[in-house]
Formats: sequence, structure tokens, C-alpha cells
Amino acid sequence: MWDQVQETVNYINKINNFNPEYGVILGSGLGSFTEDIKIEFTLPYNEIPNFPVSTVQGHKGALVFGTIGTKKVVAMQGRFHYYEGYSMKEVTFPVRVLKYLGVKKLIVSNASGGVNPDYKIGEIIIIKDHINFTPEHPLRGINDERFGPRFVNMSEPYSRKMIIKAKQLAEELNIEVKDGIYLGLQGPSFETLAEYKMVKILGADCVGMSTVPEVIVARHMDLETFGVSVITDIGDEANIDSISHDEVLEAAQSAEPNVRKLIRELIINY
Repeated sequence: MWDQVQETVNYINKINNFNPEYGVILGSGLGSFTEDIKIEFTLPYNEIPNFPVSTVQGHKGALVFGTIGTKKVVAMQGRFHYYEGYSMKEVTFPVRVLKYLGVKKLIVSNASGGVNPDYKIGEIIIIKDHINFTPEHPLRGINDERFGPRFVNMSEPYSRKMIIKAKQLAEELNIEVKDGIYLGLQGPSFETLAEYKMVKILGADCVGMSTVPEVIVARHMDLETFGVSVITDIGDEANIDSISHDEVLEAAQSAEPNVRKLIRELIINY
């Protein structure tokens, strides 16, 4: 893994020695955030050595380098999922690469199903913690101390300082946000009503098929991490029958302007 990461980083740096401070992983329906970046360079995933290629509708598949305000940023237009057939090490490989490109702070976004009765479709949730129910742990196997410690402290997976700042900015921008706990499952099928009920019983507020492995690996490498989720469906008897991936994308895109604004201002001001 170390050699692959170094090969990939060296390849990218030879093309564009940029040294970004922020990494941003853009989830379903949120790819237009790159319009807020003053783009200096774009690199498609299929041109990057050792990189997976996204197979999911709504995930474009490129690294976008540029600036937001005075901050250097690299954004992932599209992520990778365990359900696509990749191993967890492949899913999280780009996070390793971002770290060694110079990233110190990681922002992750996703679409999720809400089980908290106070949530509504299109609402923006700041992730304050997560529950890992994915079937393979991304740190399983021999640990390479060059990346991080064998046993990772997960007492603060999502930066409390970044959460406080994001809430302050949301209030100033008149953007309604809530916070909550995200539970990660394998997918790709949407949850049954019984599974939504299980998620709620376990203490989570929303559920999805990404993010958790990326955040674990980010914390393994001591990246300060912030997560935001858009509620694209509600897991109750009244709403469960109608959900489709197109509807997920539509709901995510309706919330996208405010998500973009919040992330942009967080990068500029934090």
C-alpha cells in the first residue's frame, strides 16, 4: 500500500505540484461544488495510477485542484463504495493519497436516509459521530506505522472545532442545519423498513453507504475531518415505498446550493 500511495502521489506531483490544505469528497448529487473552486488543474481518475474508477451515477470521477479564497483545495468528484466490488483498502486509497499530497483537513459529504422524526427531506445534517456497520474494516490487516497507529483513537472522528465553526457560519448565512449520528451500511440496496427501525434503535439519526471507511482512514492519518449529509429520503411507513436513486440525486441537488455555500465558507473561515 505504501509503495502504491507514493507512486500515485509522485505521479500527481510531477504533473501538478500543488500542495492543497483541504480535501473535499463530494457525494451523490453534490459534484457541482467544483464550480466554487478557482480551478487550476483537473485529473480524471482513469489517468491516475492505482486509482479506482467510480461506477455510480452522479459521481463524475476526477480530482479537481484549485483555490477557494486563499485556501488550496483538492476535490474528489465522486467517491468509491464497497458495494461496487472494491475492497475497503481500495475504497479508502484516495484518502491516503490526499494526505500525502499535503491535505491536513478533510471534508466529506453524502446523501443519507433519515430515521430521526425531526428530519425532513432536503435537510442538511452536520455529522457529529458515526456507527460502523460495514462488513470489512478499512484498517484490517497488517498495520503500516508510516500511515498511523495500529489502534486508532476514534473519540473525535469529526472535529468538534469544525462543527462549532460550521454551525456558527450556518447561522450567519441563514442556513438551517441539524446535527446527528450517521450509520454506515454496505448497500447497494436501500434499507427495508425493518432495517430503518434497527438504525433508529441503535441510536443513529441517518443511514448511508459511504463516508465511515473514509473517516476511519482519515483519523488513522490524523486528518482533521468534517462531515455533512443531505437527507434524501425518510425511513418510515409513509415514505419508504417511493425511493429511487434518481430521487436521491434530485433531493441532494435541491440542497446543493446551501451545502456548497456552507462548505465554501467553512474552508475560507476555518
